[in-house]
Amino acid sequence: MITVKGKAAFGGIVIGKVKEFSKEKNVVRRTKITDVQAEYTRFEQAREIAIEQLGKLYDKAVKEVGEANAAIFEVHQMMLEDDDYLDSVKNMIETQMVNAEFAVATTGDNFASIFSEMDDDYMKERAADVKDISERVIRVLSGVDESKSLTESEEEAFIIVADDLAPSETIQLDRSKVLAFVTRQGSTNSHTAILARTMNIPALVCTKLDYDVDGRLAVVDGNSGKIILDPDDETIASYEKLLKEEKERKELLLRLKGKKTVTKSGKEIKLYANIGGVKDVGSVLQNDAAGIGLFRSEFLYLQSDTYPTEDEQFAAYKTVAEMMAGKKVIIRTLDIGADKQIDYFDLGKEENPALGYRAVRICLDRPDVFKTQLRALYRASAYGNIAIMIPMIISLWEVQKAKELAEIVKTELKKEGLPYGEVEFGIMIETPAAVMMADELAKEVDFFSIGTNDLTQYTLAIDRQNAKLDMFYDSHHPAVLRMIQMVIDSAHRNGIWAGICGELGADTTLTETFIKMGIDELSVSPAMVLPVRDKVLGTE
Repeated sequence: MITVKGKAAFGGIVIGKVKEFSKEKNVVRRTKITDVQAEYTRFEQAREIAIEQLGKLYDKAVKEVGEANAAIFEVHQMMLEDDDYLDSVKNMIETQMVNAEFAVATTGDNFASIFSEMDDDYMKERAADVKDISERVIRVLSGVDESKSLTESEEEAFIIVADDLAPSETIQLDRSKVLAFVTRQGSTNSHTAILARTMNIPALVCTKLDYDVDGRLAVVDGNSGKIILDPDDETIASYEKLLKEEKERKELLLRLKGKKTVTKSGKEIKLYANIGGVKDVGSVLQNDAAGIGLFRSEFLYLQSDTYPTEDEQFAAYKTVAEMMAGKKVIIRTLDIGADKQIDYFDLGKEENPALGYRAVRICLDRPDVFKTQLRALYRASAYGNIAIMIPMIISLWEVQKAKELAEIVKTELKKEGLPYGEVEFGIMIETPAAVMMADELAKEVDFFSIGTNDLTQYTLAIDRQNAKLDMFYDSHHPAVLRMIQMVIDSAHRNGIWAGICGELGADTTLTETFIKMGIDELSVSPAMVLPVRDKVLGTE
């Protein structure tokens, strides 16, 4: 019996046989060509097929994991349209008289090397993406059948072990045939790890599996972040007991649908869900959330080649408001910058983007962009219960300026005869500055929503996307919890409600603590709504 530690990307326990997934290496040979134009045409045709394949993957991903998580395939399509990438391939074919496969492979390696050496986590992640798209084009050029997934020929479910899995490989998995996946590389914040969480597949990354594992029996413990090879009878019995308990727990949770989220002492908690797009609303309703506590509106921008129009945004917000049928829908205004870059915004390179030009700072600096979104939001409010939430606040004047622009928008809509409803106006508390200013800020808004991801990052001075700092990143740190308590107290002193929309809201080990603190609302991923409800119902 061998136990190997890794990093848990998604929890859960499975027992099954291992299937080692070794990618077919595209052996790319450098060959001389005589017809440059014919070779470049061959590349262009392969590139167009690759873009078409990515479009199909996007459509599949939207249906299975929602628009937000499908966005990576649109990013890959855009990368295959990048002028620098195309110029590099073309230049190599023309000047070196080499075959398209070699030009694509070399370009991919060169770009990946540049990205991986950048002092920016977002750009480092692009290294894997550019290699993925290059390998895709090479497969097309080589005539490899892309339609077959790595689970297609399997009859029984198994645990996939691989050096790494690209998002395109992950989304093509037949979930009924995959118990879990374990990779030797990757990070807990990679696209593939995010997809695993969305697909509810237990997953480990950064696992030092230096063994021949194919066909061996294994236990994947995504809760404690380990894989056990060749488990003995006692270990199997222990995990089978845990699996039985987990199954019973899931059956119990199904019985919680339709119940109010109320503590034993009678305090009702508003239990909402976080979403990234219109397609995620079905999961919100399926999991019986009382509303939407965080609609990440930036994905409307991330999925577009240019600024989404007022009507495009209005259509999305209106659809969600109507689908939620009067339940609260809190929409976060544009939150880009840092790790969410959009080419057409032309944000420029920053030494420290997490502390840079992002979120409300962009909105207030570019009021035309902000007003377009506000107009769409207020117009949509006539069709449901919409609230507006401003992210990344640090000062009183930012809130006052945002409200001033909102009043201008409402005046314009009134003059144009366009209806709008009553809209709650709130802010995210995700900086220590906002915590310390909470009493003053509370007098200007209707609610606070604590973004624990960034609040933890800024409080602890830790880049939450840097895998090297995982051992130092402590979301349960007393300083973070004290700040949450300060925010709740400030909100209540000033007659407004306070909620949590960061990942900490789904941490059931803290649910009782939050209730004792006086939290009014928790917004979590749709899949966590019922587990959190179960915890609340058992709390005094």
